[in-house]
Amino acid sequence: MKQNASLILYFLFIFSFSFSFGQNGQDELHIYPTFPNCEEVTADSLESCFNTTVLDLVYANFQLPEIVVSENYTGEVKVLFEVNKEGKFEVIYVDTAYNEIRDEVQRTFDDFPNIKAANYNGKPTYMQFTISFMVPLGAPPSFGTQAKNEIEKVNTVVNEYDNVQELSYTNKEYTSQINIPLSHHNYSLFDPYLNQVGTNNHTAQKPYIYEEVNTYYDFESKNQTLLKNKSSWFGRKLWNEHMVAFQGEDYWFTFDPGLDLQVGKDTDADINTYNNTRLVYAQGGIGKQLNFFATIHESQGRFADYFNRYAESIKPDGGNPAIIPGMGIAKKFREDSYDYPLATGYVSYKPSKYFNFQLGHGKNFIGDGYRSLLFSDNASPYPYFKLNTTVWKIKYTNTWMSLRDVRPEVTEDGSFRTKYMANHYLSYNITKRLNIGLFESVIWENDNNRGFDFNYLNPVIFYRAIEFSTGSRGGNALIGITSKYKINNRVNLYGQLIIDEFSSGDIFGGKGSYKNKVGYQLGGKYYDAFGLKNFYLQAEYNRVRPYTYSHNTVTLNYGHNNQSMAHTLGANFSEFIAIARYQKGRIFGDVKVILAKRGFEFNTEEDNFFYGGNIYGTEDNRISDDGNELAQGNTTDFFHSELQLGYLINPATNLKVYASIIYRDFQPDLNTESVFENQTVWVNFGIRTDLFNWYNDF
Repeated sequence: MKQNASLILYFLFIFSFSFSFGQNGQDELHIYPTFPNCEEVTADSLESCFNTTVLDLVYANFQLPEIVVSENYTGEVKVLFEVNKEGKFEVIYVDTAYNEIRDEVQRTFDDFPNIKAANYNGKPTYMQFTISFMVPLGAPPSFGTQAKNEIEKVNTVVNEYDNVQELSYTNKEYTSQINIPLSHHNYSLFDPYLNQVGTNNHTAQKPYIYEEVNTYYDFESKNQTLLKNKSSWFGRKLWNEHMVAFQGEDYWFTFDPGLDLQVGKDTDADINTYNNTRLVYAQGGIGKQLNFFATIHESQGRFADYFNRYAESIKPDGGNPAIIPGMGIAKKFREDSYDYPLATGYVSYKPSKYFNFQLGHGKNFIGDGYRSLLFSDNASPYPYFKLNTTVWKIKYTNTWMSLRDVRPEVTEDGSFRTKYMANHYLSYNITKRLNIGLFESVIWENDNNRGFDFNYLNPVIFYRAIEFSTGSRGGNALIGITSKYKINNRVNLYGQLIIDEFSSGDIFGGKGSYKNKVGYQLGGKYYDAFGLKNFYLQAEYNRVRPYTYSHNTVTLNYGHNNQSMAHTLGANFSEFIAIARYQKGRIFGDVKVILAKRGFEFNTEEDNFFYGGNIYGTEDNRISDDGNELAQGNTTDFFHSELQLGYLINPATNLKVYASIIYRDFQPDLNTESVFENQTVWVNFGIRTDLFNWYNDF
């Protein structure tokens, strides 16, 4: 209604102008749109020929709707239309009491031929006009005073401000350079389409860009099947659309409020849990190459006992009580809760079909699994610059990041320690079924006022060569390999290998050296399992040896904000994961089961050695040079199961309502202050704008 009112006012405004083009002194600069039959007339007669031809086409093709005839309606119809830069006629607004007349006007103008566009100062331009006629139609008017009153040109130069177009929003994000929000459940919906045998895409570099995925998965048509038949403004905005969306000729923008409201209970610890997040997010595009996205969250919450204890165990220096995993530093709220703000955003630019540049503050992920041993979205957001290059059968991703070490022992003058990370990932489709990826990453700190080391800006160099040239402890480099094999269109296998310290003698020596810092992942996916559409099964095994991701210079570990930049469990563990996901229409469900054996440090007066589980431990305090085994130290059996059922309220904003239950069993060999036996049953109900993964399975 608001848009219609605006159009009516707009129409009345422009319709009040009646002028002769020659009176503006621009007849030599501005050439009218030209029908083929008008090409031979003089410039002074172009206006007359254009008006006459438009009227002839309207009177020849307009057919009076039956309802208008049956009701003996007589009245005036006013039409605002334009001839765009391509010479196409477009109806902007029709002022009439009947929708049937509006539809017939649209049909009539759709049948108009494309003509030569208007020209201003030698450049094609659009030109807008108004036409009025009475229904029923009489005889076509002869051109003269009557015709001049029936067609008027809108002054597109003098009224440039008023003529800025506002078009109906057409889901521009689906063909844009915007990242698809990184959500495991949402990605499972189009993962089968990306993994068809013979496709030449690359699925390890995440988050995906809408334009890339839309080639295989038509977001527009898929979401059309979910739309509810709502005509009211509130109904459309709640169930189907963005809250605010507008679009012009070369730009678009959406704005939405969001939330993450949860209420629940940890029944074993007798804790009432909640989360209260209010957020806003905006996205848009300018031209076809530049897009942007931004979110702002304001949150307060209290969680299950194990979650709260872990958040407090990784608290930063400076007095704040916790770091909320995956979110960021939290301050105290009331007596037993946390307040944790969050802001993310990026600018995405595509100069050509081969390149995409992103500058932002957020998260990234490399891998085809639920976990990543190379680079995951487990930690808090961070500033980054990313370059994606896609050519032939190759996609090459370079990412440069600024990270923080927030521990008290490295804080100086109240300022957290800055360190930097750069990584390369080359994905190559060797055959239509087999993909291989090569990964390398390096972390360095701001020692000796080194700052950002521009040696690492080289996008094709081997980081280990630079690490060696900057000093034995000048950086921490890792290398990795990924693979994926498509057995058929419904089953694929994937894997990862990470090598933190490449010493072949230690890796293959069989002595259990602490330098044998490797990990691997094996997994498989089964789409439309057992013939059930949208039934997704996944199984995954992860194994990471002790001391992986850690370093003898502690600030050079593979972490940020006291959280791992790779696997959620850190190191010194083995883990098996089974996941089932299903969605039919707007109803969805997820089941997840995790079995793991983990090795923790004892951190007691009797035993304060580093066993290789906590990536923030120092290797100089290792338990042994040799004889190190998986899950050594305070060996713990870990079991986590989770069931979630929900309903997608709005597919445009990914707003969901859900209920979940988590059962967690944690059984260490020895109870210590930070690692002790506990069982958790956490029941939760919530409504959430699902824009990112938030892990609670640690």
